[in-house]
Amino acid sequence: MFDSLGDRLQGIVKRLKGKGRLTEADVDEVMGEIRTALLEADVNIGVVRDVVARIREQAIGATVSEALDPSQQIVKIVNAELVAMLGGETLKITYASQPPTVVLMAGLQGSGKTTSAAKLARWFKSQGRQPLLVGADLQRPAAVEQLRTLANQISVPVFSEPGDPVATARRGLDEAKRLGKDVVIVDTAGRLAIDEEMMRQVADISSTVKPNYTFLVVDAMTGQDAVSVADAFHQRLSIDGVILSKLDGDARGGAALSVKTVIGRPIAFAATGEKIDAFEQFHPDRMAGRILGMGDMLTLIEQAEKVFEQDKAEEAAQRMLEGQFTLEDFLEQLQQLKKMGPLSGIMGMLPGMPKEMKNAQIGDDQVKVTEAIIRSMTLEERRDPSIINGSRRTRIAKGSGTQVADINRLVKQFTEMQKMMKRMGGLAKPQGKGGKGKPGKINKRQAMQQLGDMMGGQGGFPGFPGPGGPGAPGAPGGMPPFFK
Repeated sequence: MFDSLGDRLQGIVKRLKGKGRLTEADVDEVMGEIRTALLEADVNIGVVRDVVARIREQAIGATVSEALDPSQQIVKIVNAELVAMLGGETLKITYASQPPTVVLMAGLQGSGKTTSAAKLARWFKSQGRQPLLVGADLQRPAAVEQLRTLANQISVPVFSEPGDPVATARRGLDEAKRLGKDVVIVDTAGRLAIDEEMMRQVADISSTVKPNYTFLVVDAMTGQDAVSVADAFHQRLSIDGVILSKLDGDARGGAALSVKTVIGRPIAFAATGEKIDAFEQFHPDRMAGRILGMGDMLTLIEQAEKVFEQDKAEEAAQRMLEGQFTLEDFLEQLQQLKKMGPLSGIMGMLPGMPKEMKNAQIGDDQVKVTEAIIRSMTLEERRDPSIINGSRRTRIAKGSGTQVADINRLVKQFTEMQKMMKRMGGLAKPQGKGGKGKPGKINKRQAMQQLGDMMGGQGGFPGFPGPGGPGAPGAPGGMPPFFK
C-alpha cells in the first residue's frame, strides 16, 4: 500500500540530506516533486493544491533548528500534513448506553461490503462485544449465504429473512435485543452504480434502525472513483466513517488520502488482506509513518500481543537480550510470527527497512524450508549450534531435503545474530529491584519497542537477521534461506 508515494517521498527526503539550509528555490523544487508524487498517487487535485500550499508555507517559514536538519524538518512538516489528510485522529468507537449499538454498512456491489461486515464483527468480538450480523442484502443472489459462511468462521450468529430488506433489518434489531447482543451490524444491498432505488432503500433502513454508526465501504483500488462514491453516499446518509477494502492491493493510495478532505469524515477501518483477520482500525499517524519509511512499531507490537503468549514472549525477550537465544527459540518465534500474517507485511512495519525487503514475497513454502532444517537438528544442536560439525550438517541436510550450504548459511547468520543481540542487550537490559546491575524482568512490549528503536534505520526483528545486522550487504551472513 502507498508503495509508489512512499518511494517518491522517501527519495525526496534523501536528496535533502546533507544540506545545511534550504533556500526558497530548494523549497519550490521540493514542492514540485511532492505535488507530482501526490498526483501520481491519484490524490484529488484540489486536495493536492491545498496540501502543497500549506507545506510550502511552513517550509519557508520554518526557523533553522539546531536539532533538525532541513530533511528532518521537511519530514516533520510532510508527516503532519499526511496525518491530517488521512483523518487526523483514530476514530474512537463509543457504545450505546442502551444496547445494542447499531452499525449500518453501505457501499456499491463488489466493494467488499459483506466481507467487511464479517471482518468488523470479528473486530467487535475481539473487543469483548457480542455482535449479531443482519443480512439485509436481499438484492444480490447468495449474499446472505456468503455472510453466513464468513460468520461461521468467527462464530457470530446471522439473522436474515426473505422479503422486504427494511422489515428484515427491523426484525434483526429485535432479534439482537432478544438474544442479548450488544452490537448489530446490518449489511445492506449494493448496486453496480449509484441509483435512486438503492439510495432510497438504504436510507429507509437507516431511518428504521437508527444506526449509531454508518460506515461506507469503498474499494481502495478504485482511486478517485471511491471518493466520488463516498461523496454521493454522504449526501444521503451522513456517513460516520469509511472502511477501505483491498488496501493491500492499492499501490497509489489516492482514495485514502482524499476522502477525509472531500467528505469531512475519517477512515475508520481498513482491510489489509483477504483473510478475515486482515482488518484493523485505521491510525492516520501510523500510516503516515509507514509512507515516510519510519515504520509502525505500535501496530507491530499490537499484532504480536495478540499471538504471542505473554510468559513465553517475556522469557524469549530476556534470553535474547542476554545472548542466550537458541535455534529452538527461533523455531518457536517463527511459528508465532506466521500467525501475525505475511512476513513481508511485518517487514513493512519496521523502521528503515529497505524497499526490496518490504516487497519481498515470503511464502509459507519458503518458511517451511527453515523450519525443516531446524526440526532435523537434535535438541542439543538447536541449543548449541557450535557443535554442528561437517557430518552433522550432512545429516541435517539429508533430513530436511536441503543442501549443506543452506545449513552453513543458517548457522552462520544465527551465530552473528546472537552476537548482535547480546551487544544490543548490553544497552537495553533493564535494572531490577534486586540490586545494582542486576537485570530485572523485561516486558514484551518494552522489549519489542526497545529493539525497534535501536534498530531504527537498520531494520530487523527478533528471530530474523535484518539489514544493518547479519544479512546486510557487506555484513556477515546473508538472509535466511526463506528470503532467497
